Amino acid sequence: MRGVTTFETMGTVVSLRGATPEAASEVRAVFAGYDHRYSLYDPSSVLSRVADGSVRLADTPSEVRDVYALALDWRERTGGAFTPHRPDGVIDLSGVVKALAIRDAGAVLDAASGGGDWMVNAGGDVLVRGHHRGDDPWSVGVVDPAHRDTVVGVVRLAAPRRAVATSGTAERGEHIWRRATPTFVQATVIADDIVTADVLATAVVAGDEDDLRRLTSDAGVDVLAFAADGTVWATPGASTFVRSVANPSPA
Repeated sequence: MRGVTTFETMGTVVSLRGATPEAASEVRAVFAGYDHRYSLYDPSSVLSRVADGSVRLADTPSEVRDVYALALDWRERTGGAFTPHRPDGVIDLSGVVKALAIRDAGAVLDAASGGGDWMVNAGGDVLVRGHHRGDDPWSVGVVDPAHRDTVVGVVRLAAPRRAVATSGTAERGEHIWRRATPTFVQATVIADDIVTADVLATAVVAGDEDDLRRLTSDAGVDVLAFAADGTVWATPGASTFVRSVANPSPA
């Protein structure tokens, strides 16, 4: 197994395992490209210029319009729990672009490794291929949102469930646009692909118990969600991937 490479981008830290120096450099470029196009903190980005009215969305590159269309599709699929629009109407695609960067980084690592073992971890959102070492799967800890020094479960990723994403308020506060009275403070979603995992983790935290049940009824994902009252919710299949969580309620 190759060493660990880390770098800062998109307001978070990306960690790579199993990447050659050349592949790591290409992955950096992938994240930098997404950040340059979509960051609302960079006044020169395409999306910032859309926000300030100097560029019409219709005049942006097709890839930007395609990402916006993807975000709108997820808004429909989640019944509005996920949205690409801030409360003030500004288009904000941060809910999908980090996951897309992780997805594309995985394609880079696949090409470089020839199907070997690797992991991409971007601020706790993780995509893997193969195993950590030998037959041991890649494992990702789930932290108790009320006690950030306590790991309450371990997600063991194995194909086809190669992606895990966590959204919540414990580290960054109330940064998620909720459409209901806050029900959940953290949600971890395990899925076959990182975009699904990331979007649904956000949608669960933004919604309520009914949203959780609806979003997980046919999405082919497993979810571990922590409610504001301390209740832990889990889909039936979550016990396959998450260990050491005592008496969760069914999602």
